[in-house]
Amino acid sequence: MRPIDFWFSIGSTYSFLTVMRLPVYVREHGVKITWRPFNVRSIMIEQKNIPFADKPSKSAYMWRDIERRAAKYGLSASLPAPYPLQNLALANQVALLGMKEGWGEDYAVATYRRWFQQGEPAGSEPNLSDSLKEIGQDPVRIIEIANSAQIEDALALETEKAKTLGVFGAPSFLVDGEVFWGDDRLDDAVSWARSGRVV
Repeated sequence: MRPIDFWFSIGSTYSFLTVMRLPVYVREHGVKITWRPFNVRSIMIEQKNIPFADKPSKSAYMWRDIERRAAKYGLSASLPAPYPLQNLALANQVALLGMKEGWGEDYAVATYRRWFQQGEPAGSEPNLSDSLKEIGQDPVRIIEIANSAQIEDALALETEKAKTLGVFGAPSFLVDGEVFWGDDRLDDAVSWARSGRVV
């Protein structure tokens, strides 16, 4: 089976749907997926693509669409959630550090749960520290490292990597150079990874 990379950005509303269901999905479908946090805002600004700002009808649709899809997956959400995030970069720097240390997936799930169920913006307090405590991490240590130039640069490099691979939004799945954009493309990405086609 071909490897699957899950490019996500904490700050992407639709990534909530994938992040919250992916751990169970992976177990049920017997697949391995590598989580790759990046800064989607950086790419979107470069593209002059701010999809929901000052667009009330589109924004209302987004929240209703997420609500419908969350119900389909059995996920609870209190919508609309605070959006956009002020500290998107820090949220993803913490996630990137977590991927390096082995707790990143748990952090992503915890921080999205607090953001979408309790209305606490990811990357800000109390979400940031409480999410880290919940998964057994020391917030003081993690936040200090996450704010370092090394991790800031690492996130910038990952974002540039995503861009060069053709990733322009989150969530996205990449299989052998094929980009599948959107939570609803997860099954297609898995199909491609298994057979080289969408079935």
